[in-house]
Amino acid sequence: MRPLLASLLLLGSVARAADPDPASLYVLSTEGSTTSLRAGQPGTFVLSIRTVPGAHVSDEAPLKLLLAGSGGVQPAKATLGRDDAKGVQKGSGPADPRFEVPFSVAGKGPGVLEAKLTFFVCTDTLCARQQKTVNLPVKVE
Repeated sequence: MRPLLASLLLLGSVARAADPDPASLYVLSTEGSTTSLRAGQPGTFVLSIRTVPGAHVSDEAPLKLLLAGSGGVQPAKATLGRDDAKGVQKGSGPADPRFEVPFSVAGKGPGVLEAKLTFFVCTDTLCARQQKTVNLPVKVE
């Protein structure tokens, strides 16, 4: 009985070792975000989750984005969820989420928009919770 149990435990650990690192299944991008503007002009913060083929962001698990600004940068909305994300189609699979959030700036100088993102990235064999922080420097002239 013990050899069978040991074999099953060994097989389970070998199968799990074949799962990819969840962080290798996607790329976060702020492409399209405003990084330089004049005081009083509106800006836009863009955050996309681009999954690799065979992976997707779960549409059944939480998707949450928390935004905070410093240096006079103020997001129009501080807490966003799945309903705030636009779907970007990537072929025949599920759409990748993309957030587009307006922000305002007060005064001149450097500022930062901090985004804390929580989501689940999945494949056929795993679904893993991810928490990432992205900082977008904003220069206000």
